Amino acid sequence: MIPLRRLLPWGIIVFLLACQPEDRSLVVGKIQQASDLATTEFTVEKIVHGTKTKKIAWFIKLNEARFLAYSQAKIKAGVDLSQIGESDVKIEGQKITLRLPPVKIINFSYPPSSFQEDSVISDPKTFLNSISVADQELFFRNAELDIRNNLEYMGIVETTQNHTRTLLRQLLRSLNYKEVYISFSSDELLIDKVNLTSPTTDD
Repeated sequence: MIPLRRLLPWGIIVFLLACQPEDRSLVVGKIQQASDLATTEFTVEKIVHGTKTKKIAWFIKLNEARFLAYSQAKIKAGVDLSQIGESDVKIEGQKITLRLPPVKIINFSYPPSSFQEDSVISDPKTFLNSISVADQELFFRNAELDIRNNLEYMGIVETTQNHTRTLLRQLLRSLNYKEVYISFSSDELLIDKVNLTSPTTDD
């Protein structure tokens, strides 16, 4: 898994720079307007493989066709700032304490443009046996499902929390806050089931 970059949300920069440090309700309102703040993008490289066995009757193995390909999933993670309430922001002079909602998956894509068959290892057509396009689609769907089932174990939460802290600290210090403290209400990873069950698309 490769974290590609921190995403720069220009909208929240404009919103926050328009705030006065002492106005908590205004700070909260402007932060909420940023809604889904994506601060990290990951690329997950996945090897796709599968076999199709041809048998005579049910016990004699005639041959086996093999398929191997490489693919990438692209994931954007961040926080939903619209969930922040006034109780999550505490301001004492030039000190601000901010509690953020849990990290969530904002976007997941598994673009077919990243699929690349390994022509050296793959042997999709053998005598009296071949791997069809439908078989290949099944292999890719299973690979995508495996990525989705393991999102919470990929270090997405820790990386995204660090990026989000760094970004918001810079922005809040530009508002003349000398002390900035940022925490998260939970270390769990929120995964939108509707988002993750959407069709695979290209970027």
